Amino acid sequence: MKKNSVKIFLVALGLSFVSMPAVWGQYKKVPVKAPFQMEPIKEYVYPNRNFSVVDFGAVKGGIADNTKSIAAAIDACHKAGGGRVVIPEGEWLTGPVHLKSNVNLYLSENAVLCFTDHPSDYLPAVMTSWEGMECYNYSPLVYAIGCENVAITGKGMLKPKMDTWKVWFARPEAHLNALKELYTMASTDVPVEKRQMAVGENNLRPHLIHFNRCRNVLLDGFKIRESPFWTIHIYMCNGGIARNLDVKAHGHNNDGIDLEMTRNFLVEDCTFDQGDDAVVIKAGRNRDAWRLNIPTENIVIRNCNIVEGHTLLGIGSEISGGIRNVYMHDCKVPQSVRRLFFVKTNHRRGAFVENIHMENIRAGHVQRVLEIDTDVLYQWKDLVPTYEERITRIDGIYMKNVVCTSADAIYELKGDAKLPVRNVVIEDVHVNEVRDFVKKIDNTENVTERNVTYSFSEH
Repeated sequence: MKKNSVKIFLVALGLSFVSMPAVWGQYKKVPVKAPFQMEPIKEYVYPNRNFSVVDFGAVKGGIADNTKSIAAAIDACHKAGGGRVVIPEGEWLTGPVHLKSNVNLYLSENAVLCFTDHPSDYLPAVMTSWEGMECYNYSPLVYAIGCENVAITGKGMLKPKMDTWKVWFARPEAHLNALKELYTMASTDVPVEKRQMAVGENNLRPHLIHFNRCRNVLLDGFKIRESPFWTIHIYMCNGGIARNLDVKAHGHNNDGIDLEMTRNFLVEDCTFDQGDDAVVIKAGRNRDAWRLNIPTENIVIRNCNIVEGHTLLGIGSEISGGIRNVYMHDCKVPQSVRRLFFVKTNHRRGAFVENIHMENIRAGHVQRVLEIDTDVLYQWKDLVPTYEERITRIDGIYMKNVVCTSADAIYELKGDAKLPVRNVVIEDVHVNEVRDFVKKIDNTENVTERNVTYSFSEH
């Protein structure tokens, strides 16, 4: 990207422009195979420079606040042209960590980066999003915006304190009123900078990791234990890898990884143990996403294990920018999930979902092997009105070579009568025991079923 283009981009985000140092590292290519055209993923090789947070005044032990020391190490690393900001072994207390271009936050083995749970520590508010709507909210615990080549690696752990955030898991009236306010602003084109949500008792919890409008993201090798909100949120990014992660978060809205209006991304060899969906593909909500007009596309998820979660692969329900070219394969769910493959939208979303593939999956019990639901509104059904109706086009859903120990049903397809779902292929699916029904199909055209076998339970 040319210097002037970078300046225009940052100004558009409301950020000041500073000359960026030369990039001394290089890229290596990570090949991916998919049933659609996809270029190799670029993985940045960081310069061989280490910046230990200890050298900038950080003190381990979990008592001293190391926010300023970590920020100073990140700034020095960035100004030097990039490298690793090292968190040594031990427990290190901090507030928000804001990464910069060419910086790899390296969590040493047995290092625990422990985040405070005082909301005031996460102010001033930063540009982020809440369930598909852009706003200014409490800073995510680890945050990057407009960065190129940004990473978190190592065998250490991110572990937020949760006492305050657990209280915020509840959705009291003040919180619901804040959601209504944000929804109204997003639906009526109020500028994002005027959507200030980190006030009063709004209690819009911050993400654990939120990378916003970044290029070449790397998340590799570390552990996560609990999260205030969505655990890993990759938002409007281009190019990246999430690899060898061990993610466990069982609170409210604790998705494992959410890829939203993001393209060219690989998720591989991860373990997810979640209180909500495991891997989620999103693309913004309603008018905000129509304004941004960036689809989520070219996503591959492979060789992941799901310990617990609501859904192995969730598409939506925030999909208004459109979702295409997603391929999940060779994943395992040894115990159970509610839905193995779930496409969800509603009459407010519009856009499209197309060319989504799931292949080579082994699972224990599921409620639904495959479900498509075009009327999913959750608490928003009665909370806010429909400002504009737009029906989602769903065309090209493919499931192949799936084995489940048991299921309440194999597939349930609930399309919209105004624009039926089209072209669903279910092939080589075996369920040892079906407990409720095999299939239900409404407002869906051209469903192809090949070699679907099961035993029906009499219980």
